[in-house]
Amino acid sequence: MKKVNLVFGTVYGGAQYVAETLQGALIELGRDVNLYQPEQLMGFVPPVNELLLVVCSTTGQGDLPDDIQPWFNEMKSKAPYLPDLRFGLIALGDSSYETYCGAGEQFLSLFEELGAKRLGEFLKIDAGETMEPEVEALAWLPHWNKLIDTELAA
Repeated sequence: MKKVNLVFGTVYGGAQYVAETLQGALIELGRDVNLYQPEQLMGFVPPVNELLLVVCSTTGQGDLPDDIQPWFNEMKSKAPYLPDLRFGLIALGDSSYETYCGAGEQFLSLFEELGAKRLGEFLKIDAGETMEPEVEALAWLPHWNKLIDTELAA
């Protein structure tokens, strides 16, 4: 069973709450999960034999939250080649802005540049539509969990 490494970037705590909620749900599904706090990420390169799930809010003009920006920059500058890494992505944003889920888009581009393969759909959660982003993330999770099993069986 592959471990899920869960990372988040947050401004006001919403993405952190979503990540913590998903951690609990993944554990209930029998997954081994490691939730990284942003300050633990420097030097972390996701192991290619494990899964990565990124939960990130967007701030400013489609920018990354300050807490995860250093790790993003480190990954971009080191550019490790990760062709066997599978990752999931959940972005929180507000669709009334032109840069809706821009931070998530940046993570998608980064990991694709590093050769990683996205597992499942890129979930975009709109703050203009929901006050409980964790509910949407939990609704998305069973399908992603099934894809993990499909990936492991392949």
